[in-house]
Amino acid sequence: MIELKNSTKIYELNRVDKVVALNDISLSIKEGEVVVLKGASGSGKSSILSLIAALSKPTSGEVIVDGKKISKLSDNFASVYRRDNIGFVFQKYNLIPSLSVRDNILLPLVPLNPDAKDAEEKLALVMDMFHIAHKADAIVKNLSGGEQQRVAIARANINNPKIILADEPTANLDEKLSLSFIEIVKSLKALNKTIVIATHDPLFFNLDFVDSVVEIHNGIIS
Repeated sequence: MIELKNSTKIYELNRVDKVVALNDISLSIKEGEVVVLKGASGSGKSSILSLIAALSKPTSGEVIVDGKKISKLSDNFASVYRRDNIGFVFQKYNLIPSLSVRDNILLPLVPLNPDAKDAEEKLALVMDMFHIAHKADAIVKNLSGGEQQRVAIARANINNPKIILADEPTANLDEKLSLSFIEIVKSLKALNKTIVIATHDPLFFNLDFVDSVVEIHNGIIS
């Protein structure tokens, strides 16, 4: 389903300095798999997520999802690809603190101008699934960290994406909440979602439902 072929990503800092974030990596992920990208900060994990999400393009090599070369998409088509296929869970949630839970979750639907009834049905489904319905009208800035993460996960799933990408999802959570997040990942796998998690949290490295742990060091897969 997801393939990175000889992908290199170089960030140009200025005319002289550059950072090689990924160095000629190849990676294959099948539909419905949970794959953990393991590595320290700066190892290249987030760069892989960025390529899969078409938020950036490889300097060389290819990124292929469902047989389509997404690394060749124009910005407009890349946006459509993300909207239709990707749910992103960010380390710091990327919620709008002054808005309510319901409004934050509905944000990805705004560009689609959905029918109000359809939007409410999708909202109710994900709020129930991730146990946040009782906070629908609460302002996000007043929620706990665990509650905010559930809002972020519900938002990531409002469009029923095929692929969930999570970047250091437990970095701001204690162990109890981290274990709760792991149970959510397990439930998403049961729905045949393809899930890629970038983390250095050891809680993820020996889970029985994780299909593979890919270790990355200095932009190279070990």
